Amino acid sequence: MAVTLLSPSTLSVSVPRALRAPLLSPTPIPRKPWLSCGRACLAGVRCPAVNKPSPPPSPTASDTDSMAKIRSEVLSPFRSVRMFFYLAFMASGSLGGLIALTQLLPALASPARAAGAADTLKGLGIDVGAVSLFAFLYSRERKAKDAQVARLAREERLSRLKLRVGDREGGRAFPLSELRGTARLVVVAGPAEFVAESFRRSRPFLRDLAERAVLAVPFPTDGNTPELRLDGTDDEEAAADGDDVVGRKSKRLWQLTPVYTAEWTKWLDEQKKLAGVPPDSPVYLSLRMDGRVRGSGVGYPPWQAFVAQLPPVKGMWSGLLDGMDGRVL
Repeated sequence: MAVTLLSPSTLSVSVPRALRAPLLSPTPIPRKPWLSCGRACLAGVRCPAVNKPSPPPSPTASDTDSMAKIRSEVLSPFRSVRMFFYLAFMASGSLGGLIALTQLLPALASPARAAGAADTLKGLGIDVGAVSLFAFLYSRERKAKDAQVARLAREERLSRLKLRVGDREGGRAFPLSELRGTARLVVVAGPAEFVAESFRRSRPFLRDLAERAVLAVPFPTDGNTPELRLDGTDDEEAAADGDDVVGRKSKRLWQLTPVYTAEWTKWLDEQKKLAGVPPDSPVYLSLRMDGRVRGSGVGYPPWQAFVAQLPPVKGMWSGLLDGMDGRVL
């Protein structure tokens, strides 16, 4: 290396040609080979979580409450009118009582005005009684409305739970609300043995339940799969002595499967807590044709009572008797 001194302020350095290579050479960076999800799974690499099926976003509480309030107005259209008049009568009685009170105080203070104090006191008592009566009526209507909205909100959350036909993973999931006006659902929730026993108890009534559009939703809470199969004798009994369509429906009575079981478990736990039922108790839930809850209880579903109480949904009376499912709980 040769160094030439040109001046005190200038220093020239000559670098040999062998050392004139760039200081930062572009070194190739090795990259990992890209794998698709299918190849990654075959190669033993865990796929990203976004590729796994996840439940759809649940509706917010405000959406559910809004829908419940709308349904409450439809079911009780004159309740808001009654509550408005109750408030108006309360305001009128309060104003009348205030005027009577302002007249009563001078009458009690002056002996010259004491003659009209009795009538004024009588009017004040009437106003106080009217305000108390309409306040009681308004409070009762308010409590009934709140209870109805809370019940409808629970039913609205139930209608958005998912089902599918059969136990295949690739089956289309649909909300429970799609079966409104088509079927009367009976949710059977409990251990697998409880679900299997409920299935065995329903076998003598399969044809009658199919005529009444009853569909069972087995929900084993212990994670086991119950044995729900019809043998040859049941197939012959379901298809004999009548319409083949009813026979096919009776075979599909236990074909619905809950999807996203965590949401089903959460909803059932809320209902058990409200009813004061232990969380591990097996229960059943019966729905009307319009999707509202008509009955529930601890233990096995009363299949024979369903057959006796529910009307058939075939023939000329199918549309007129859809609402004759019993009162709503």
